[in-house]
Amino acid sequence: MTALFALATSLMWGLADFGGGLLTRRTPALTVVVVSQAIAVVVLGVVVVATGAFSEAGPQLWFAVAAGLVGPVAMLAFYKALALGPMGVVSPLGSVGVAVPVGVGLVLGERPGVLQFAGILVAVVGVVLAGGPQFRGAPVQRQAVLLTLLAAFGFGAVMALIAEASTTLTGLFLALFVQRVTNVLAGGGALYVSWKRGGRVLPEEGGWRLIRASLPALAFVGLADVAANGTYSLAAQAGPVTVAAVLASSYPVVTALAARAVLSERLRGVQAAGAGLALVGTVLLASG
Repeated sequence: MTALFALATSLMWGLADFGGGLLTRRTPALTVVVVSQAIAVVVLGVVVVATGAFSEAGPQLWFAVAAGLVGPVAMLAFYKALALGPMGVVSPLGSVGVAVPVGVGLVLGERPGVLQFAGILVAVVGVVLAGGPQFRGAPVQRQAVLLTLLAAFGFGAVMALIAEASTTLTGLFLALFVQRVTNVLAGGGALYVSWKRGGRVLPEEGGWRLIRASLPALAFVGLADVAANGTYSLAAQAGPVTVAAVLASSYPVVTALAARAVLSERLRGVQAAGAGLALVGTVLLASG
């Protein structure tokens, strides 16, 4: 079940990243984050009320609050890094965040078997290569590298925090709701500050009309991200965090394949090799 939930996580995160990437081509990234997460808050609020999940409130929800504060910072740092540096460098470097939950698992006493350890190494290498790293001709600003590492740490921290935020299914609904409310409050505050400073918060062409037309896509991005956090939490509870984290972090492969299918982007040789290695690593992890 760990492998199944973790692979579902990578699928939904990969599709959410692909959808978010398309939306940010015309809409400011912070606006995409706030609107998509606000839609998720509404849906999760209905689920929490319907399931009576408020009865699961407890100190563990502080982990969800922390995840809600860290997530928007990591996402904005990642988008900023993409704007400053080559995507072929930034994207694979961002995947090193998997070291955070894997490290947490090792500290807590998890010890992968031989097959699982081999699968972790193979899968991580595959994920990095699937991002299409550039080995030559890719000058990168130091700021872009620092922002990418900040984003990677943030993404990994969210994975570790959300896994600790609940122990039951209804508790998970409440934890995800709290996380998303925190996301919206933090992101909304940053959006307001940006607007007060003269920053752009609406698309240059279309304005509110484009936002309204994009609501279905924004809803998909927000809900796919929520679902991914939920399935990752279930994966981490069902089995070793080290295995769940690595399998869930294979989402760059999904993003690359989605770009190939929808935008007809050709996979570079290094990306195809990375996707193959990630698949091999997945098989090793699942069989271990």
